[in-house]
Amino acid sequence: MPDWPHLLDEFLRLFAAVAVGMTLGLDRNLNGKPVGMRTLGLVALSAALVTLSVLELYDLENQTDSHSRVLGGVVQGALVGIGFLGAGVILRNEARGDVTNLTTAASVWATAAMGIVCAVAPWLLIGVGAAILAVLMVGCRWLEERMGLKDRENN
Repeated sequence: MPDWPHLLDEFLRLFAAVAVGMTLGLDRNLNGKPVGMRTLGLVALSAALVTLSVLELYDLENQTDSHSRVLGGVVQGALVGIGFLGAGVILRNEARGDVTNLTTAASVWATAAMGIVCAVAPWLLIGVGAAILAVLMVGCRWLEERMGLKDRENN
């Protein structure tokens, strides 16, 4: 028989991951960047799904050392692997000598990290992390524009 409270918690974690990813993606969409709501929603969902799937490995449940090593490997692999997706959006203009889309690349990495956090962390940490990310992406954009930094950073 299914453990409905446990399944509901997992479903809520997946929806939280998608919501955080889409929120970060909205900022990128509003700035006309190559990564948007769907992309970052998928990144967060995928990171959360992979992490939750490791937590569901019943064979490892009674082997805490193996469980922690496998979970650690999944987290490391996800965060390193997502770096390649982020690197794909970074552009270097040799003629002008500048680099663009660093914030977009960082948002891809942060989205994967938040997907993992949504899978394993307490709900309060998920909420605080999501709020801080929203302030960084939206509030700091406003601050950059007021300080005249947005054009110079071009990210």
